[in-house]
Amino acid sequence: IRACKTAAEERSVVAKECALIRTAFKEGDSQYRHRNVAKLLFIHMLGYPTQFGQMECLKLIASSRFPEKRVGYLGLVQLLEESTDILMLVTNTLKNDLLSNNQFVSGLALCALGNAGNFEMCASLQSEIEKLMGHNNPYLKKKACLAALRIVQRVDEAEDRYHGKISTIIHEERNHGVLSACLALVQYLLKEDPENIVEFQQLTSPLVRTLKTILMNTHAGGDHDVTGITDPFLQVQILCVLRLLARGGDGSGDQMNDILAQVATNTEGSKNAGNAILYECVQTIMCCSETGLRVLGINCLGRFLTNRDNNIRYVALS
Repeated sequence: IRACKTAAEERSVVAKECALIRTAFKEGDSQYRHRNVAKLLFIHMLGYPTQFGQMECLKLIASSRFPEKRVGYLGLVQLLEESTDILMLVTNTLKNDLLSNNQFVSGLALCALGNAGNFEMCASLQSEIEKLMGHNNPYLKKKACLAALRIVQRVDEAEDRYHGKISTIIHEERNHGVLSACLALVQYLLKEDPENIVEFQQLTSPLVRTLKTILMNTHAGGDHDVTGITDPFLQVQILCVLRLLARGGDGSGDQMNDILAQVATNTEGSKNAGNAILYECVQTIMCCSETGLRVLGINCLGRFLTNRDNNIRYVALS
């Protein structure tokens, strides 16, 4: 492909290769099936039709060998549309893989459900995902949270199902990846249905506590260090969720005001990661009605406007 000088030459190479792959599929060549599907993924990325390889993805997913299963799941996510009837055939295999003793096999199934799950798949696998959200392995727990996000997006009546697990994770979890994935789910639920704000008000205290712990953990070079700032991604997510929870006005304003003041005064604005946190902090401050804090938020905006970087000025203006 790389050696092709013209588009016509590329089309010719792809057509020839697709013909060879088709023949291999017809002859049932299982030894090179995963390599052929990997080639189809590349051909698909170039914009050529690859529908003839869809069933081969399902055969690979059903394989007991991990390298084949991995390519099969990748093909499922990339090559199959959500509306494709073939997806119905994979639900049972997904269920078995979710319950696998091998965390990497379970992880593949969770990723596939989180990226390609349609209504039927999501409706069938709700209870398995709920169990995995309570797993003691962070690797599986974070993927389960993102799969739960897909489920609540596709299945309306699934919204209330995961509230208990969410509360447990936010109160007890220390792994940043799990917290980040769970907060993505919380954000969606709060935006989608304002009634959930009352349900999740009790999350304010543990979120404030987590944010305080991150702010105190200032030593550079830690696991989540980004240019000297500890996990700006998680800080931004916590601030977004606190902003959504602030609409409920349950009287938790004082502890929220304290932490917002700490974020606004202690975050370094000379780095992009710090500016991202300050931006979210200002947004959250403006959602709270505390007058003293608003002055602090406006001062942050003032610092943005005096910055030499036009992007940061633009953010402040908007």
